[in-house]
Amino acid sequence: MSAATPSPVAVHDPGQLIPLKRRTALVRCNPLTKIVVALVLMVGTLLSIDMVSAGIVLGFCLLALPATGLDLRAALLRLWFLPLGALLAAWGTAILAEKTGAVVIDVGPILMTTGSLGAAGAIFLRALALAIPLIVLASTIDPRDLADALVQRLRLPEVVVVSVLAASRLLGLLVSEWQTLAMARRARGVAGGSIIRRTRSLFAGIFVLLVQSIRRGTTLAMAMEGRAFGRPGRTWRRESTFGSGDRLAVAASLAVCALAIVAAHMLGTWNPIVGGN
Repeated sequence: MSAATPSPVAVHDPGQLIPLKRRTALVRCNPLTKIVVALVLMVGTLLSIDMVSAGIVLGFCLLALPATGLDLRAALLRLWFLPLGALLAAWGTAILAEKTGAVVIDVGPILMTTGSLGAAGAIFLRALALAIPLIVLASTIDPRDLADALVQRLRLPEVVVVSVLAASRLLGLLVSEWQTLAMARRARGVAGGSIIRRTRSLFAGIFVLLVQSIRRGTTLAMAMEGRAFGRPGRTWRRESTFGSGDRLAVAASLAVCALAIVAAHMLGTWNPIVGGN
């Protein structure tokens, strides 16, 4: 299905959220394994609202970041909003949560206690522990590898999977064509002017882009038909396999999830979202 065999050195994809610096054992894992690992860590974080379980999952994610092969400097530059968003969620929780324990801050309408601050800290750690696995997942999975795994391992319809893959890969091209079209219209003096003229220019550009998309879709459908997509008996240039690294990654995520739950119970901080007080 894929056009080329992956090389030992990772190639930067402009569509990636965070670029890869090198291909590590975790990067070479099957995409389905990465999805399972992310889901396991998310479940371990979602089961309870407490600092212990969320802190253990978050600590594991942070310690495992070098093994992902991601450019950590680029990650810090692009994901600065994550701690800020988690901090805002924690601030709202500290103000609105039930006021239990000793009073820590009592300034006008702002009242925070040890109980509300503990809930805020748990929400802060929980938000980061949920976001980091998803970001790593989106940044280390090659869409072509994911399509191979979905068709070969989960037996999903090949035509549907490949169509979605092609559409996702063409999104960047669609944006580039829109920018080129806008610059061409400005160069000819068509864009700008009154609101009515700008509106007409906008709809004209959308129509041109739609025509180009239909033509490209027709060409792509003919190419897929010529390569017998969806027909039985097709062979695969790249086999989607599972190895020892996949089993190790899943086992490590399950161990971290179990450790987080056991530690929270032993320290008495377990606060389940279902059936809790």
